[in-house]
Amino acid sequence: MSHQINSQPKDGLAGLKENFSSDAISGFIVFLLALPLSLGIAKASEFPPLMGLVTAIIGGLVVSFFAGSKLTIKGPAAGLIVIVVGAVSEFGGGETGWHLALGAMVAAGLIQILFGVFKLGRLVDFFPLSAVHGMLAAIGMIIILKQIPVLLDVDPALAKGKSPFGLFMAIPAFLQNLDPKASLIGVISLWIMMGWSDIKVEFLKKIPAPLVVLLVAIPAELLLKFDSTEPKYALVHIGNLVDNLKVNVDFSGIYQTGTFIKYVIMFALVGTLESLLTVKAIDMIDPLKQKSNANKDLIAIGIGNTIAAILGGLPMISEVARSSANVANGAKTRWANFFHGFFLLSFLLLAASLIELIPNTALAAMLITVGIKLAHPKEFFHIFKIGKEQLAVFLITIFFTLYEDLLVGIGAGILLKILIHLYHGAPLRSLFTAQASVSFNGKDYILTVEKAAIFTNFLGIKSRLEAIPLKMNVTIDFSKTTLVDHNVMESIHQFKQEYRASGGTIKMIGLENHETFSDHTMATRKRVQV
Repeated sequence: MSHQINSQPKDGLAGLKENFSSDAISGFIVFLLALPLSLGIAKASEFPPLMGLVTAIIGGLVVSFFAGSKLTIKGPAAGLIVIVVGAVSEFGGGETGWHLALGAMVAAGLIQILFGVFKLGRLVDFFPLSAVHGMLAAIGMIIILKQIPVLLDVDPALAKGKSPFGLFMAIPAFLQNLDPKASLIGVISLWIMMGWSDIKVEFLKKIPAPLVVLLVAIPAELLLKFDSTEPKYALVHIGNLVDNLKVNVDFSGIYQTGTFIKYVIMFALVGTLESLLTVKAIDMIDPLKQKSNANKDLIAIGIGNTIAAILGGLPMISEVARSSANVANGAKTRWANFFHGFFLLSFLLLAASLIELIPNTALAAMLITVGIKLAHPKEFFHIFKIGKEQLAVFLITIFFTLYEDLLVGIGAGILLKILIHLYHGAPLRSLFTAQASVSFNGKDYILTVEKAAIFTNFLGIKSRLEAIPLKMNVTIDFSKTTLVDHNVMESIHQFKQEYRASGGTIKMIGLENHETFSDHTMATRKRVQV
């Protein structure tokens, strides 16, 4: 154990000196991923494309110094596109909608800081995983639908103001009005994004797919003379950083009280949830097993979001794809995130003209790939394998997110999950109160859980687990429970991995008389009456 502690990378300036090479290289590779994606996310969010880069730069150069997670990359995320577009639209659309949406984002950033200060990072365990996955799948579907007309380079007026269902119904009209040259570049870009990981040549596979898209799309655009033959909306336009870097926020949207509160909640809630899930995921794949401080990371994200929104940028999160690439490319410390921001700023100052050669159809292809990953059919099969009741929550979350919005969608998923638990015998009084107690004898600790162990009361169970000292022999007894849900099974599995890494042991007993809702190891379990 002492060897593991001693092998941890240094932090601060000592960490910069110790890991300069690995962090700078990883930061550069992540920069290559972040550049086109940040532009595409901003454009899809109906923000000025430049502001996607501003957010990523702040996420790297500023947030790195406050972050509680060493290896996550902070920047704009495709998962928030739907909320940002909705905010811009409901606040009046266009430049006015952008400025007013920024006011809600500043308020949400301040709330995220408070989440961290009051140590509410653990609230991620309250949300049922099937509803969270349903929310992400719905976001993926909306991204795909919104980017299809961009991929086909049709007049933006044809898609303006359409709901997800309206965009789906309009696909034949988009196909009839597509631009052949621009669409060809978009389709080729999509093919590269989808198939690049299957390339057999190892050294080629190491080149990030978005960079390959740019290396193909920009020369193709120049060859086809987009600047003189295509409409203005075919290419990215960013403007000058110095001219646009100013206070852009407008707080007068607060007078639209209902809309303002709605989007403050959505920005704060969904952004926090996605960030916390990413931090948890990256901790699990970090080969150095560095432990993140989720609450400190929330404070850092809140600071970044507040600054970015004041200047006109998008909301940022700990972004999972770029963070995963950061780990895969050998990053060791927070300096990799800093370098990713540094390279973005340097490129923007020295080579901004190259950015305006990028066809929007290429950016659309990248975002459609993100959408496909979020809403991939394997997600549906994975949820179904866990249990039919999980699939019901997953699907109802998707439907209401597509039909109404994310807040209604996640609320519908939570409500259905609660009703399912009540139907299967969870006592009403145990919905939000954990009936759990701890006893011990020397190094042997027993956590006894009664009534029900479900997502709505797991925070109480988790607090008792976390109060047990490290390096103990822990037994979790479920023999007195009526119901143990999937969220609890999954969360305890993760806790077991972390606790064992600290030198302790942990096991579950008392589930012999429970029947599972499926063959999945993490399925919900209900006690059989004997």
